[in-house]
Amino acid sequence: MIANRGLGLVAAAATLLAAAPLSAIFQRWTWLVQSAIAVAVVAGVAALLRLVRAPLWGQALGMAAGLLIALTWMFPSGSELAAVLPTPGTFAHFGELVGGSVQDMRSYGVKVPDTDPLLFITVLGVGGVAVVVDLLAVGLRRPALAGLPMLAIYSVPVAVYVESVPPVPFVIGAAGYLWLLVSDNIDRVRRFGRRFTGDGRDVDVWEASPLASAGRRLAVVGVVLAVLAPLAVPGMTGGLLDRLQSGTGDGDGRTGVGGSPGRVDLFAALSGELNQSEVADLVKVTTNEPNPFYLRFGVADDLRPEGFRVRNPSGRAVTRALPDPTSGVSGVQQDRYRATVETTRDLNMPLMPVYAAPVRTDGLNGNWLYDPNLQIVFSNKENSRGKRYEFDYVRSRYTPELLRRAPSLSPSDAMVQRFTDTPPAGEVDALVAELIAGRQTDYDRVRAIYDHFSARNGFRYSLSTEGGTSGRDIVDFLTNKAGFCQQYAAAMAWLVRAAGIPARVAFGFTNGSSRDGDTYVLTNRNLHAWTEVYFEGIGWVPFDATPAYGVPGNARSDWAPDNDAPDPVTPSAGATAAPGETDPSAGPAGPEEANRNVDEGVVPTTGASTEQAPIWPWWVAAAVALLVLLAVPALRRVTLRRRRGAAPAATPVATAAGEASGAGPLVVVEADADSARARAHAAWDELLDTLVDYRVRVDRTETPRATADRLVRESLAKDEPAATAVRLLGRAEERARYARDPLVDGELHPALGTVRHALGVQADRRTRLVAAVLPPSVLLRWRTAVTDTSSRLVTATGRARTRLLRWSPRRLLAGRAAR
Repeated sequence: MIANRGLGLVAAAATLLAAAPLSAIFQRWTWLVQSAIAVAVVAGVAALLRLVRAPLWGQALGMAAGLLIALTWMFPSGSELAAVLPTPGTFAHFGELVGGSVQDMRSYGVKVPDTDPLLFITVLGVGGVAVVVDLLAVGLRRPALAGLPMLAIYSVPVAVYVESVPPVPFVIGAAGYLWLLVSDNIDRVRRFGRRFTGDGRDVDVWEASPLASAGRRLAVVGVVLAVLAPLAVPGMTGGLLDRLQSGTGDGDGRTGVGGSPGRVDLFAALSGELNQSEVADLVKVTTNEPNPFYLRFGVADDLRPEGFRVRNPSGRAVTRALPDPTSGVSGVQQDRYRATVETTRDLNMPLMPVYAAPVRTDGLNGNWLYDPNLQIVFSNKENSRGKRYEFDYVRSRYTPELLRRAPSLSPSDAMVQRFTDTPPAGEVDALVAELIAGRQTDYDRVRAIYDHFSARNGFRYSLSTEGGTSGRDIVDFLTNKAGFCQQYAAAMAWLVRAAGIPARVAFGFTNGSSRDGDTYVLTNRNLHAWTEVYFEGIGWVPFDATPAYGVPGNARSDWAPDNDAPDPVTPSAGATAAPGETDPSAGPAGPEEANRNVDEGVVPTTGASTEQAPIWPWWVAAAVALLVLLAVPALRRVTLRRRRGAAPAATPVATAAGEASGAGPLVVVEADADSARARAHAAWDELLDTLVDYRVRVDRTETPRATADRLVRESLAKDEPAATAVRLLGRAEERARYARDPLVDGELHPALGTVRHALGVQADRRTRLVAAVLPPSVLLRWRTAVTDTSSRLVTATGRARTRLLRWSPRRLLAGRAAR
């Protein structure tokens, strides 16, 4: 019974460890505390019932009742008896929590906040798994089956993270499951009696058996392979190889923004795509709006010391009614348009490109959600690859006079509290104070900051700079005054926030330079970032501080004109420049020259190269390395064959042996015995390797003569020269092994060639190809060397472990227990 209680505690702990993957879903650890309470109640009730020898069905009912009491205490409805006894109102409350959890699952993106519905469904699931694991591991003594309910917990983050699952929680869960198996095995062995090694030696209580040690090693190797294999194999998760190919290491797919919307590093993805040497089509959009603004898909509004970060979005399904963006503010021109978007296979991210303020969508299912605050469409289960959809949207246009009339927000306003915090940066604060000095309205302050990023102040567009957005990076950018869109957008948002006005960074596509009627083809070169500023009573208004000549397909407006133009542009109210059109005098280069420079990787103002290295040399180097690696076995075989053919020849020694009748003195030519033996052994080894290469059976127990006779019978009976040659090789090897005087013959090498040719003629084409490219004899020799090395390492490790066991704490504790 004591053993059962111990195994029950291990089952409870293993359940909590198996729940570790849920940490990737929640923002805080409240779920773990509440789950631990529920599992502890279940384990305590099970231990008490086993103490009174309750039947298995009684244990199941008792644990379920204990879980119900724990849930009632942690999620009360207010109608409970003594705070822990449920009533009908409690069950009605539980039903509401289950229904609310379904809604929260659709509304929140990972990581989710601590809402009662999500916490309730999590604690209920973990507690239910604890009941099943206890019944299987302790009641039925089938701990291996307990891995199935544990796997059910792990399937939750797998369903959420469709691209990849964090490996560390999986390792923790696997360790819990292995702990349960080991504990059950130890309990079974203790019930059986003494333990013995394979050689019959008795194993002490404190000493781990060799079988258990081998099992632990196999378990560790299995877990390591389970974690590393998906990271390295293409097509499984994001893949280490995919990350190396993408160049940025952010998610998978071309744009490098795969994974959860809350984990996307849009700045890193944007920087990587703009520095790509090749151009790839990503989106094709058709709209009936004459001059649309930028197509957007992401927002970064969480400013930390290390830079702007993407906040976890939350919203409702796009299949439901979307918010009406009509503000009702006098002076805002709002028009409704319709757009059709087609994404290519190269656009792989959990965000969907849309124009700002969509009001209705067609072609997207309920897995896609809309966040009305961020104005983005996202999903926790799908990606944007190869989608086609349509949507209606409302385009708002403003006048400088309207924005100037917008009242300033109170410092206690929620928008100010949330979107104006900035990390300490004295240089930035000093610059902002200088720029906004004497400005009376929020719009005038924003325009002062916006106009600061102009060529008149020394700012220029460059792709060759670093792409950071932290406080130090922003200071460097403001000092060097060279960068690309992400730095301009982040710097302006930072400065506007420092002025006490809410601001954030938006991401999307410019209108591009490729247009066919109402259809725009957008590539990775059209990826862009800009700033959005919040005005009271109006909402988020876009400002693009990046120099117009560096943005193919840029759009400028009345409230945010081209600040590099020498003369102010005064279009009609609310009108924007046509896509891809800028003032001919805008910036230091015309639009065609600017676009050409950006596409070709040249800084327009200086003509300096952005040093975009081509990718193809890496592929060529990888292919050459692979060919060299595949050629190593064949080269090794050729080298070994030449070495054996160059074995030292017998050195002749002339000696006088008397006279023959009718002739002069008789000279007997002898040979150096060691050289002759070495030559015979080399020829025989080459013959055996040839047999292995051509898949002819080799019996190491046969004598050389027996092997030669068998080859003649089985393979060379019809080839008399080959039969004679193999018998010569066998006789030479036999004499070299057993005779005092080895066979002296200079025809061993030609004999090898005859036998090899005969065996090659009889072998099929595949066997000959394998023998030439991947010789089995070389691979066999390598496997044997690895095996021998592993055996030596295992032996050395065993000896070291035996020495260390003398000081093992387990041995000391076992000895103390024996006393």
